[in-house]
Amino acid sequence: MTDAGRTTPATGSGSTGRTVHVVLPGDIDDPATPSGGNTYDRRVCAGLTDRGWAVHEHAVPGAWPSPGPADRAALAAVLTAAPDDAVVLLDGLVASTVPDLLAPHADRLRLVVLVHMPFDDEAEGRALAAARAVVTTSEWTRRRLLLRHPLRRDRIRVVPPGVTAAPLAPPGSTAGDRLLCVAPVTRHKGHDVLVDALTVLAEVPWTLVCAGALTREPDLVRRLRDQLADVGLADRVRLAGPLTGAALDAAYAAADLLVLPSRGETYGMVVTEALARGLPVLTTRVGGLPEALGRTADGDLPGLLVPPDDPAALAGALSWWLGDDLLRAKLRSAAVGRRHTLTDWSVTTASLAAVLEEVAG
Repeated sequence: MTDAGRTTPATGSGSTGRTVHVVLPGDIDDPATPSGGNTYDRRVCAGLTDRGWAVHEHAVPGAWPSPGPADRAALAAVLTAAPDDAVVLLDGLVASTVPDLLAPHADRLRLVVLVHMPFDDEAEGRALAAARAVVTTSEWTRRRLLLRHPLRRDRIRVVPPGVTAAPLAPPGSTAGDRLLCVAPVTRHKGHDVLVDALTVLAEVPWTLVCAGALTREPDLVRRLRDQLADVGLADRVRLAGPLTGAALDAAYAAADLLVLPSRGETYGMVVTEALARGLPVLTTRVGGLPEALGRTADGDLPGLLVPPDDPAALAGALSWWLGDDLLRAKLRSAAVGRRHTLTDWSVTTASLAAVLEEVAG
């Protein structure tokens, strides 16, 4: 690692001779804060290297998307040091909040912003206007950006996340009562909605494992623990903290149903992670989640969709799942079918590389 960042030399057999500077949030490799955005960034950096690109990584420290003066100075230094006409791919968590830092380089550098999460504010609009191309991870995000900002439609490209192949999960339990939620415990992810829904179902057998960071909203975590203790459910809900690697694989293998009650998502990579294992999904009809859930080649839905922020609707869907053997069998079959329609990260990287090639001219 140098002051400028980390350079990964091209390893692909058919080198394009292309170079890209990738600006990443400083916590890109922090195991305590796993996120879909960080996973996406890591995967495409590795994929571009495999395709013959020379990838120069610049992990910019800071409390993005709320940078302090030192954070802004670090990003400004990276942009200033980039050579003229360089292709610079910036994670939107960094780029979308600092249009004043991007604008002076808009003509000199070939800027591309990768939007994992739209901010819907004026600063974002000005930042994206400075880029020669904008990449989103879902059609929903693309539509939202076009609705919120006066951007050219042909400059916004959709490059959905891929999914890593995974073994088919073992057959589910007879009752289907082993629930899994993979997300940091935050209000945005809807854990409070899930606990409210499960309180309604206290008389029905089920267990829940929540795999996700517990440090982002500690007050919420304390309230949920107190609520679970008050209604006698503390021994049925395990707040496991972040799980990665083999521990996360084991959590998926032990589950019957992934539950993701988010109030908003641009895509929802954990949905396709579950489907890659043939695991059905119960999630909300919001943002890019219906895209991630998708359908089988025959048009079947591999899970259930409910309105966001609606404990009663979520409780109803869970009650249906837990009480209907035929529904569980149908959704498990559809999840296995959807598994065969998922695309891997090589498709994602190829699509992103095509955008960068076009920007590079």
